[in-house]
Amino acid sequence: MSAVDFMGVSPLLLLVGAGLALMLVDAFSAERSELALVTAASLFAGAALAGSMLVSGELPAAPELVTRYLAADRLGLLFDVVICVGGGLSALLAGGYLREHGLERGEFYVLLIFTAFGAMVLARAVDLLSIFLGLETMSLGAYALVAYRRTSARAVEGAVKYFLLGSFAAAILLFGSALLYGATGHTDLAGIREVVAAGDADPILAVLALVMLLVGLAFKVGAVPFHMWVPDSYEGAVTPVTTFMSVAVKAAAVAVLIRVLVGAFGDEASMSLYTGWTPVIFLLSIATMVYGNLAALAQSSVKRMLAYSSVAHAGYILVGIAAAHEVGAFAVSAVLFYVAAYTVSNVLAFGSLILMGSKGKEAVSYDDLAGAGRRHPMAAFPFVIGVLSLLGMPPTAGFFGKYYVFSAAVQAGGPMVWLAVLGVLASGVGAYYYLKVIVYLYMREPEEGQAIAVPMQSIYVVAALVLSAYYVVKMGIMPGRYLDWAVSAASSFMS
Repeated sequence: MSAVDFMGVSPLLLLVGAGLALMLVDAFSAERSELALVTAASLFAGAALAGSMLVSGELPAAPELVTRYLAADRLGLLFDVVICVGGGLSALLAGGYLREHGLERGEFYVLLIFTAFGAMVLARAVDLLSIFLGLETMSLGAYALVAYRRTSARAVEGAVKYFLLGSFAAAILLFGSALLYGATGHTDLAGIREVVAAGDADPILAVLALVMLLVGLAFKVGAVPFHMWVPDSYEGAVTPVTTFMSVAVKAAAVAVLIRVLVGAFGDEASMSLYTGWTPVIFLLSIATMVYGNLAALAQSSVKRMLAYSSVAHAGYILVGIAAAHEVGAFAVSAVLFYVAAYTVSNVLAFGSLILMGSKGKEAVSYDDLAGAGRRHPMAAFPFVIGVLSLLGMPPTAGFFGKYYVFSAAVQAGGPMVWLAVLGVLASGVGAYYYLKVIVYLYMREPEEGQAIAVPMQSIYVVAALVLSAYYVVKMGIMPGRYLDWAVSAASSFMS
């Protein structure tokens, strides 16, 4: 067996090697000044490796023992790219942030890279066992990252809530997996689909199992009413961790949702289980879009507002997943494009908060940002681009992300059209709190003693923002190539 036989899982192997190397460097070397750069370079290398295989047109080889549990398909490769890019940009942000706040330690980057590895395993998982292993690998690292600033009461509170609720969600998902195995006699998603589609599964056990799987995965996506951990964890964590969780962890959860719902329980498979899963996702999407946007309106903390905004975006993603039952590959490709657009937009928004912070202090409230756009335009402008993309304004990546998702819902017809209409209205509500930040940046004066002094930041932070802004604008002006990759991944998966 040669190295070529492992090309399909080479991005995963690269991250494992990089993580182990970082552990050795941290243990035996006192020099840690370039760990952020090494981590970012490793993750970007993983993204480049996965991306080259994605656009090559040929599926890479992988050992049968591996593909029994982890897919080596275009869908997995696309999510590898998204997760690695999100992780690499977060590592660059951390390089400036942690040093500025006196928090730079080697274990941060080790945790980041292994959490990204867990997210990639989860995104590729095609077996109930690998789903659980990927989920736990990702989650354990994420719990530790949220609590990384252990002297902060908010960080500890957010980590404890995340850990406790995450443990319950994981237990429910594991119980659902056991029920699904009992109902079908299979742990692999392909075998489960065949048994369910043939009507040979125990219907009661299968429905209970699907509900439990949905609860566990909805928790990771941050869908209402399983979102309770999101605002406290996002606000308490250091901003680079918040950035990473909002993009990479969410992307992995979306990937496994697609594999379970559209793959194992898609089409005739789900219809054999009473009315299928589409109405459940339909209702979850409504609740998530509406609650996420309304809750964001009431926030005085910008990080907390962006946390509830992340909840709302989970609702928009669920619109596309709900439409997949009717329009298949187009809906899945719309979700993939949306996740990619959301990744670079969110990195831009959260990363700009680091740049607009005063010495040793984050810019977390609206008052902290008052007048910053006039005094420090180069620091505020990336934030404006990011929030306009999250809002869905052209010509940004977020505009086409929402356009494709809502178009999929309209093409699905029936009640899905009203879901698209509600999504547009919810986006209108979101315009208030996004534009409110811009008003504070350019049209408000700071209170006495609240003027923001932007420090000389690490080139890493600037590099992360420049890269993110470039792709936010490029995907908004020339979305065709990126949509083609998403369509290729979705079509390959659906076939």
